[in-house]
Amino acid sequence: MRCTEWVHLLVERAVAEGGGPVIDATAGNGHDTLFLARASGAGGRVHAFDVQAGALEETARRLREHGLDGRVCLHHQPHERMGETLPPDIRGRVAAVLFNLGYLPGSNKRVITRSETTLAALGEALDWVRPGGVVTVVAYPGHDGGAEEAAAVRGWAAGLEARRFDTLEFRSLNRGGVAPFGIAVWKRPSPAA
Repeated sequence: MRCTEWVHLLVERAVAEGGGPVIDATAGNGHDTLFLARASGAGGRVHAFDVQAGALEETARRLREHGLDGRVCLHHQPHERMGETLPPDIRGRVAAVLFNLGYLPGSNKRVITRSETTLAALGEALDWVRPGGVVTVVAYPGHDGGAEEAAAVRGWAAGLEARRFDTLEFRSLNRGGVAPFGIAVWKRPSPAA
């Protein structure tokens, strides 16, 4: 099973357990955005971000093809600006935020996600996700800049406060150190005052 499939299982569970809007922090070619539109149901709302206009055009085309474009709001913004872009009334209510790092397949491989902006976006995502919600990352250490970003994301997740967050890393053990891997972070319910 691929990392993205594991991520989809975790997100489906988070949506089923408490609902709420969902966010695709890196829309890319729209595969995860389409998955989120389906998983969130007829009443669901998806917000998808990408810095590349071509990525958003492909995502919009894919959504229209499946009749799900009405469930998704596309944002031509970098993921680290989600806090400035999302409607304020969904802060703390988001069921899941997905990050699929690296570059846009079929596009310029020099246009990649970067550690600094990804870490800022991940921190922002934790503010928007509800208790019981999940933030997921699929990292690709095999491309230029990917190993550095993957290590930074692992360090970020490992450093989260255990009483506030549960973290999990999943990877293939027989595919070497450049294989994609996933990280999931669940926000724990607030401790009783």
